[in-house]
Amino acid sequence: MRKYISKFHYLTQDLPHRSHVEQAQIACEAGSNWVQYRCMTKTDEELIAEIHQIASICDDWGATLILTNHYHLLDKVDAQGVHIEDFDADFAAIREAITDEKTLGASATNIEALLRVQNSGVVDYCGYGPFAHTDTKPNDKPLLGYAGYYALEKQPIDIPVIAVGAYNLPM
Repeated sequence: MRKYISKFHYLTQDLPHRSHVEQAQIACEAGSNWVQYRCMTKTDEELIAEIHQIASICDDWGATLILTNHYHLLDKVDAQGVHIEDFDADFAAIREAITDEKTLGASATNIEALLRVQNSGVVDYCGYGPFAHTDTKPNDKPLLGYAGYYALEKQPIDIPVIAVGAYNLPM
């Protein structure tokens, strides 16, 4: 069964001047229907407390909530899935752990990795990038730019691909 994957995802960030909760609220108010909670700086207990707040906001606005990497928390919070940034992850094992009811996304930085994600047969969508420079995530991967996405037209890609890593908009 193919799941609904929004074409526009908002990813929260570890920002010094705005909490993840505030970011989720702003994103939903602006019309985002997909929020990816990307926090890499807190303990599980802190994450759970914050995810509960963000889940409530997403519920109020009818937005999908996806956790970045923390799939071990899915049974403790109200989130619709997880996005895995680990390029070497065992997607089949993660899918088994989260069940088919949850959405599973993964990251890729080149065509070979994107095809690996797709060919796993268990990932619902792929975040592909970086499109352009971003300060929100340290990255030493080559920037794909438009040419990197146009190159996908020549590939047998049949899962949704979301462009990631782009210009930093002030929030």
